Order: sequence, then structure tokens, then C-alpha cells
Amino acid sequence: MIDLTKINESNCGKLFDPSTLAKNSTEADIIQGAKMAVKYNTMSYVVASPYYLPLITPILEGTDIHPCACIAFPFGNTTSAAKAYETEVGVKLGATAFDLVMNIGALQDGKFDVVKQELDDFVKAAQGNVTKVIMDIEFLTDQQIADGTKLIVEAGCDYAKTSTGQYVGPTVEQFLVMAEVCKGTKTKTKVAGVKHPRPQNAWVFLAAGADLIGTRAAEPMILALPTMRKIGIVPPYKG
Repeated sequence: MIDLTKINESNCGKLFDPSTLAKNSTEADIIQGAKMAVKYNTMSYVVASPYYLPLITPILEGTDIHPCACIAFPFGNTTSAAKAYETEVGVKLGATAFDLVMNIGALQDGKFDVVKQELDDFVKAAQGNVTKVIMDIEFLTDQQIADGTKLIVEAGCDYAKTSTGQYVGPTVEQFLVMAEVCKGTKTKTKVAGVKHPRPQNAWVFLAAGADLIGTRAAEPMILALPTMRKIGIVPPYKG
């Protein structure tokens, strides 16, 4: 859990994974997003597939920002072998982080062996790079959220992630189910699909224990910190 009393305007960028994921994104859109990530020194910059990595790796070179590619985005219902291969391609193209979409249909059907296999294959294919797994918990029951998160933790993934951001997004209550399973493990939490009004809702998720926010609207969220602190959503800065 992030200690928000130690977060200020100079370091809050590391709480965010900005992304350019829309189907109609142009190369100019993706490049602009990468430059914004550098401006605010974010944790990662996320693109929809390894295809776009050659556009962003030169921009991120010399920073500690992870070039991040989504895998099986946004549906996640392809084979484990296809997901592993896409991840391997991403490593070759310079990704140091990956957001994989879980096959939640298999999870809902109780086929935990299918989910376990794809997560194990994903971690192996990522070759030590940062691994994040998306569930789209807005489609799941609380029990399914807990079951899916447990599989992510057991696979040794670095982050459990709420959503692709393509649908309605999670509630705080749904996030807390996921976070409870991650508590005391090495697996951190990432929230995406933050609903409007985005700036304040993003900081509410961080106050609720999220480690990372994935968003296409990182800049206004980052710039909202002073206001969030003024109104009490974020506690006073103590350094």
C-alpha cells in the first residue's frame, strides 16, 4: 500500500501507468502519449500490443519508465500458447513490462487449470520482466474475483489488475476483494477503468490501497494532486 503522505508533485507520476489503447489510435497518438509519460516520469507507458513497441522504446530510452505491451488485449480468450508467444515477441522488441488479459470465461466456468496454465506460461515467457494480469472484475462475482486473484498470486505475478478499461470499470468494493487476496503477498494491485469523474476517483482508489493506476487520462489525475490534498482525499504531505 502506498504511503500517500510521502507523495508529492515530483514523485506522484510513479503511481500511474498511462496508456494509448484505443482501436483508432494513430502513431502520432502513441508517440504523444510516450512523451507525456516521460514528462511526468510515470511507472510504465502501455500500448495495445508489442507491435507498437518500436515506436516508444526510443522515446523511453534513458528513463526508468517501463515500455509495456498488452497481451491478448482486450478479450483475453485466446490460447495460452498464443499469449506466451506474443509475450516472447514483446521481450524481443524491448518491453520490460506486460499486461496480460486473463481468460475470465475459463475462470467463470471453473476451469482453473486453464487459467493456471496461461499464467504460468506468461510468467515464463516474460523472462523476469514485470507481469500484470487483467481480470475485468466488473464482470465477476466477488468469489470469482477472489479465485482469479488467488491464481495470479500463486503464479507469482507482480500485479493483479482490475480491468482493461474498455468496459464499465470496477467499483471500490470490487477492488477491495482483489486487494484483500493480495495482502501480505508480493503481488501488488493495479486499477484501470476508473469511472468519471476520473481525477478524484483515481485518488480514491489509491487511498483505498491501490498501488498503481492505469489510465488514458494520467495527466489530469497527476495535476489534481494539490486539489485532492486540499479537500482531504489525499492526506497532508509529510516527506
